[in-house]
Amino acid sequence: MSQFYPIKIKDVIRETSSAVSLVFDIPSELTNDFNFIAGQYITLKTTINGEEVRRAYSLCSSPKSGEVKVAVKAVENGTFSVFVNEKLNAGDLLEVSKPEGKFVLEPENDKNYIGFAAGSGITPVLSMVKSVLESNTSSTFTLVYGNKTITDTIFYKELAELQTQYAERFNLSYVFSRENVESAVFGRIDKAHVNYFMKNIYKDLSFDKAFLCGPEEMINIASETLVENGFAKENVLFELFTTSIDEAAASQVKEGETEITVVLDDEKTTFTMPQDSDILAEALRKKIDAPYSCQGGVCSSCIAKVTEGKAVMVKNQILTDEELEEGFILTCQAHPTTPTITVDFDDV
Repeated sequence: MSQFYPIKIKDVIRETSSAVSLVFDIPSELTNDFNFIAGQYITLKTTINGEEVRRAYSLCSSPKSGEVKVAVKAVENGTFSVFVNEKLNAGDLLEVSKPEGKFVLEPENDKNYIGFAAGSGITPVLSMVKSVLESNTSSTFTLVYGNKTITDTIFYKELAELQTQYAERFNLSYVFSRENVESAVFGRIDKAHVNYFMKNIYKDLSFDKAFLCGPEEMINIASETLVENGFAKENVLFELFTTSIDEAAASQVKEGETEITVVLDDEKTTFTMPQDSDILAEALRKKIDAPYSCQGGVCSSCIAKVTEGKAVMVKNQILTDEELEEGFILTCQAHPTTPTITVDFDDV
C-alpha cells in the first residue's frame, strides 16, 4: 500500500531546457524505507489548482549513491511536469512514496547488459548503468540512447563522464533524429538501427539481458528485433511511457452496472458502479484511499486481486500471464464484466 512522506527538495538541477532533476533530502529515520533497486520509481504527490495530482518518476541515481533523485521532463500541456519544471525550488516540500516497481536490474558478476532508451526513458536505465558499473568489475553495460539533438539529451554530460571513468566496461552509442553528429547515428531507434548495433557495432559481445525504456513503438520494434537476434523473450525487459488500448479487451466493456466490494486495509466498502468506468476511478470517487500513481497502466501501484467476479483490462503491459491467472488486475485499466465483483487491494 502506498504511503507518502513529506520530503524536502534538496536540489533542483536544470538538465535541459525542458527537464530538471529533483534531489530529495531524505530524513535519516527514513533512509531504510527509501532503499531501492535500480529501475524502480517513486510517486510524487502535491496539490495543483486545488486538486491532488500524483505522478510516478523513475529514480536515476544508483542504489549505492545514497541519493534519491528523479528527472522530470516537461510535457506539453502537462500538469505535474510543467509545475515541477517551472515552480519548484530547493526547500519546497513534496509528498513522496517509497520506491516500487518491477522493471529492475540487480547486477550479477560476469554479465553483459544492453539498454535501449529514448528521451526521458533514460532515467531508470541510467540507474541500471550506474548500478552495474559500481557493483563489480566483471560486468559491462552497453547503452543505445535516442534523442532529437545533443541539447535535448538528458544526462549527456554525466554519461560522458561515466564513459571516461569506465571506458572498458561502458559502451555508449547515440541516435539523433534532428541533428547530424559525428560518431552518432541519424534517425530514430528502429529495426534497422537495432540490427546495426547488434550485428555490427556490438557483434563481438554476447548480451545476457536487455532493458528498454521509451515510447511504445520503439519498445515493440526493439523487443521484436532483439528476439530475432537470439534473445530469449524473458530476457528482454521494458518499461513504457504510455501504452495503447487493447481493442479486443475494450470491446468487452459494456454499459451496465456492477455491485463492487473493495477490500482495503481490512475494511470492505460496497457500492454500485457503471461497467464502462474503471475500478480505480470509482473507488476514488467513493473517497476510498486506493493506491495509484500514473493512472495510465504503465506502473504497478494500483494492483489488486479479483477474488469474486470478473474484470477486463483495456491496457496491460505489466502483469504476467501467471499474475493474470491468479486474478491480479491494474485497477486503473479494469472494468467489471459481471453483476458482482470483489477487488482486494490487500491481497497483493
